[in-house]
Amino acid sequence: MSVVRSPLPEEHLKVVGDALQGALVDLVDLHLVGKQIHWTVVGPRFRTIHLQLDEVVAMAREHADTVAERASTLGLPPDGRAQTVAATSALDAVKDGWTDDAQAVRTLVDALGAVIARMRERIEATDEPDPVTQDILIEVTRDLEKHHWMFQAENGGQRG
Repeated sequence: MSVVRSPLPEEHLKVVGDALQGALVDLVDLHLVGKQIHWTVVGPRFRTIHLQLDEVVAMAREHADTVAERASTLGLPPDGRAQTVAATSALDAVKDGWTDDAQAVRTLVDALGAVIARMRERIEATDEPDPVTQDILIEVTRDLEKHHWMFQAENGGQRG
């Protein structure tokens, strides 16, 4: 059953659909990672990181909605269900318990970096089949990179 018909040819729709579904999963999982750390971060920079995480969570939720609605616009039912995200996400799991502030920042730097790398692949993949979707993915990546920079700066760019 297809409720909405796409103006894109089938071969383009497959590429675009895969890119949008992958982006949706990444953004939903990034939201969950950010919220989990938001609830468990402790340390001298608690308040700063706690508030910064709220910004990442809000951005990820907003962009997930945009990505899902783009999929729907093209006649592709988005799948953001918990079991789908758990089964297909490439983000590392967040450890249980409390998260010290430096580890919280490292976790977000790594998660954002992983999502950015995949978003850039999706930008490239959607260049020819659908510049409209590509434009959305570029905007998402721009915001992800901004938060990536801010979290790297939070730990002075140190990995350890």
